[in-house]
Amino acid sequence: MTSIQDKNTWSGRFNEPVAELVKRYTASVSFDQKLALFDIQGSLAHANMLSHCDIIATQDLSDIQRGLAQIQAEILAGEFVWSLDLEDVHLNIEKRLTTLVGDAGKRLHTGRSRNDQVATDVRLYLRDAIDQLVQLIKELQSALLDLAQHHTLTIMPGFTHLQVAQPISFAHHLMAYFEMLKRDAERLQDCRSRVNRLPLGAAALAGTSYPINRQMVAESLGFETVCENSLDAVSDRDFAIEFTAAAALIMTHLSRFSEELILWMSPMVGFIDIADRFCTGSSIMPQKKNPDVPELVRGKTGRVNGHLIALLTLMKGQPLAYNKDNQEDKEPLFDTVDTLTQTLRIYADMITGIKVKPEAMRAAALQGYATATDLADYLVKKGLPFRDAHEAVALAVRYAEQRGCDLADIALADLQNFSALISDDIYQVLSLEGSLASRDHIGGTAPKQVAAAIARGWDYLSKR
Repeated sequence: MTSIQDKNTWSGRFNEPVAELVKRYTASVSFDQKLALFDIQGSLAHANMLSHCDIIATQDLSDIQRGLAQIQAEILAGEFVWSLDLEDVHLNIEKRLTTLVGDAGKRLHTGRSRNDQVATDVRLYLRDAIDQLVQLIKELQSALLDLAQHHTLTIMPGFTHLQVAQPISFAHHLMAYFEMLKRDAERLQDCRSRVNRLPLGAAALAGTSYPINRQMVAESLGFETVCENSLDAVSDRDFAIEFTAAAALIMTHLSRFSEELILWMSPMVGFIDIADRFCTGSSIMPQKKNPDVPELVRGKTGRVNGHLIALLTLMKGQPLAYNKDNQEDKEPLFDTVDTLTQTLRIYADMITGIKVKPEAMRAAALQGYATATDLADYLVKKGLPFRDAHEAVALAVRYAEQRGCDLADIALADLQNFSALISDDIYQVLSLEGSLASRDHIGGTAPKQVAAAIARGWDYLSKR
């Protein structure tokens, strides 16, 4: 007869031990020990329920609580000895518990399987990670608002197709990323509600014959509800896929921002400078200051996107219920959480170290005839159909290009050659400040609208 004292809990079923190569190939303890504290948290709730339902004795519960408290202390102190022979975090903890408290430790696994145990641990881990990530997004949004509130009057070119399109404020540009991050946080919080469902009690796949109380465990662990189908509870990882998809979107937003920071920092553009602590030099070119952090964010986005594809591929061919394939869900998930956590933390700090160069931004906004649309709108307001106004302004732009000047530099008499509706009030319309001020509606780039958006942003964060 075998027991947890043996190297494997199933050793009585087999005629030979697991090969060393197979043991190393199938073991997960090198990475799933990240779940250790969550495993203990789930085990304590499970043990308390077993005692409450008279499935184990009160003394067993007391011994289990005492043993798990010691194991937790050992893990936190870095003194816990992890064994490859015991394969995963669950068996390592159970073996140590049995060593500490004897038969009571052997009774802990009553009414559960590693299948529902690991599903619970992962959900506890991910719920905690989501809460931390939402806070980090809030900190990044705060950094954006703090920078934006100083630049509602800082004019830069807005781009389409990476060509100068219309003047905007730098604050307005920053607030676009605030809105993206707002949706990102909402996605994470929405995902959290589906993460926050208890699998424990589903056992291996069919539930258990013991008179357990799943709702009691759910309430103890802070789950909103229980998974209502035992097969689904132990086998699906859609909650992890959903989270990784949300994470990939966050990284994609930050990758877009990183691309702009890299371009803006280039001497050819010169809109900003990133603090030295986020950059490196060259081993051969002493003048170089490379924007390593945004470049790495751009690169790590591909890594997180890859994890999403890995998890989708992991699940696509699995029949119900649990399969060993699902061991492969953890490393992509853990790395996604770690990568996103580090990225958000460093990004918030990097934003605070950005030095803005308003003169360069303004000079760029004066290139590319950024106020051409304002001239067309002016003519429409004077009664000219938009398509006719569009054509008149296109001719005016061609005229300015040929003379190497801006639209605002063309003499009034020459402008009137393109439309008799033009009068001397046109020069206010063609100014960068006039262009910004005219977009005076919610979502527009008028300084007072952007200031109002920033105020709404602060109010939003204060209620999170």
